[in-house]
Amino acid sequence: MQLNDEVLYAVAPFAETLGVRIEEATAESVRVRLPHREQLGTMGGGMHGGALMSLCDVAAALCAAVHVTPGQVTTTAESSTYFLAPLRGDSATAEARPVRVGRALICVEVDVYDAKGRHCVRTTQMLAVTQA
Repeated sequence: MQLNDEVLYAVAPFAETLGVRIEEATAESVRVRLPHREQLGTMGGGMHGGALMSLCDVAAALCAAVHVTPGQVTTTAESSTYFLAPLRGDSATAEARPVRVGRALICVEVDVYDAKGRHCVRTTQMLAVTQA
């Protein structure tokens, strides 16, 4: 499946609402970026944890999507997120990699970095594979 912003927004309109942009999507790695804007912030100026978790969910879903066959879809079955440092600056970049791709479950790790390359978030996600 060839992934681009248009395809992403068609299947996941929430990603467009957030402002997520695909930078790279291959079988080995997916990289997406979320520009920081006031609506996604907290009182201290950092990016809200819910926005970061949503970014991770989008990245994991895209990572899983490149591994399923036509007619299959994925849905998040479990997600664990660790906030390692506040994310400040103009954007967040999420890098998702498959840990294990099975017939029924796909495990993905997502790391989020700020604009200076500081590791701020790690998410591990299990996605269930089903027929559409």
